[in-house]
Amino acid sequence: MNANTLPGQPHIAYQANTLCMENVKLADVAAQFGTPVFAYSKASMLSALAAYQRGFAGRKVQIFYAMKANSNLAVLQVFAKAGCGFDIVSGGELARVLAAGGAPEKIIFSGVGKTRAEMKQALELGIACFNVESEAELEVLNDVALSLGQKAPVSLRVNPNVDPKTHPYISTGLKGNKFGVAHENAVKTYKRAAALPGLSVVGIDCHIGSQITEAMPYLDAMDRILDLVVDIEAAGIPIHHIDFGGGLGIDYNGDTPPAADALWQQLLAKLDARGFGQRQLMIEPGRSLVGNAGVCLSDVVFMKPGEQKNFCIIDAAMNDLPRPAMYQAFHQIVPVRPRAGAMTLVDVVGPVCESGDWIGRDRELNVQAGDTLAVLSAGAYCMSMSSNYNTRGRAAEVLIDGDQVHLIRKRETAADTFQGEHLVP
Repeated sequence: MNANTLPGQPHIAYQANTLCMENVKLADVAAQFGTPVFAYSKASMLSALAAYQRGFAGRKVQIFYAMKANSNLAVLQVFAKAGCGFDIVSGGELARVLAAGGAPEKIIFSGVGKTRAEMKQALELGIACFNVESEAELEVLNDVALSLGQKAPVSLRVNPNVDPKTHPYISTGLKGNKFGVAHENAVKTYKRAAALPGLSVVGIDCHIGSQITEAMPYLDAMDRILDLVVDIEAAGIPIHHIDFGGGLGIDYNGDTPPAADALWQQLLAKLDARGFGQRQLMIEPGRSLVGNAGVCLSDVVFMKPGEQKNFCIIDAAMNDLPRPAMYQAFHQIVPVRPRAGAMTLVDVVGPVCESGDWIGRDRELNVQAGDTLAVLSAGAYCMSMSSNYNTRGRAAEVLIDGDQVHLIRKRETAADTFQGEHLVP
C-alpha cells in the first residue's frame, strides 16, 4: 500500500499533496463536474468483490449484490459483468437491474412489503427466488402465481434473533425488528409454504443487519439457520440453497471488520463441520463492495467562527449525505489539497435548513472558503438515499477507471426536481 494511502481506502491516496483516486486527481474531478459530486473507484469495487470470490474458491456460491447500497446503473453494470446477481427490494430496483444488463434469473427479491404488481412483474420475468418475510406474503404470492399459471420459487427469510452489535436502525435479525419469520415459527411456516400449490420451496434465507464488524454474530446466526434446515428437511421439505445475507462492515473510523475471505474461511469451516459444505450457498453483500469505493467532493462555502462552535459550511448537505443525520454515522473528511499550518476544530455542516444537517462534528481541519473537501467511505447508502429536500438537485456521479473518468449521472437542475409536478387551472 502507498504510504500516503488513507486507512480503509486502498485506491485513494495523496500524490504530490493532491488527493487522487486511482490515477485521477480529485481536484480535477471537482473542477470539471462541480460540487457536490460523488466519485467511485472501479478498482476498489472489484477488489472488494475479489475478496469474496477468493473466500468461495471451489464452492457452489452465487454472490448477489445488495443494490440498495448504491443503485447507479454503471455500478450495477460493473457487478453484472463480474458475474454477480442482484438482491432487490422493489419493482424499481428490478427495472434498474434490467436496464444495467442484469439477468432476471440472477435476481432475488427481498423486502417486507412486495406488492401484487411487483410480484407479477418478477414472476413474468422469471427471477431466481422470492425471499418471503411473512405468512401473509406467502398467501398473496401464491394467489399471484396461480393467476399466472406459475409456481413462484420461494425462500423464507428467517429471523434468527441474533444481535449483530450494530446501530439499532440497521439491525434486522432481532425479535423486535420488522423483518423475517420468527425462528420459532419457521418450520410451521415452511409446512404452509410447501402446501400452497402456487409456491415451490427452494431455500432458506437470513440477514441479521448491516455494518457488522465481528465474526461471532455470523457464526451464531449460521448455527441457528443450520439447526432449522435439519428440522425443515426432517419434515420432508428439501432446502436447495442456503442464503446467509450480507451485512459485513467497512472501515469508517478505525473499524476493524474481518476481511471477506477470512470471515468466510471461518463460516465455511463451520459448514463443513456440520456437513453442509457442499450445499448451494448465496450471499448478499452491499456496503462491503461499494462503501470504501466512493467519496463525495464538496466545496467550502463559508467559514463561520462562533463563541461555542466553529462551522465549516460546505455545499454538500444531509440530502446528499444522509447517514450522519440518520444514524449519527461517522465519515472521515479530508482536504483534497492539504494546507500547511495550524488546525481549527470545526463542525462540518451543509446549507439545508435543519440543525441535523451536519456531515462531521469536531473535526480538526485547516481549510478556507473555496477549498474542496472529500467525504470518505461515501459509496454506500449516500447517493442511494439522497433526496431533493430544499429543492436541491441531486449530485453528479462519476466512475473512475484507471486514468479514465466517466460521468455516470448528470447533476440535477432545479427544473429536473419539479418536472413531474403540475399547476392547477
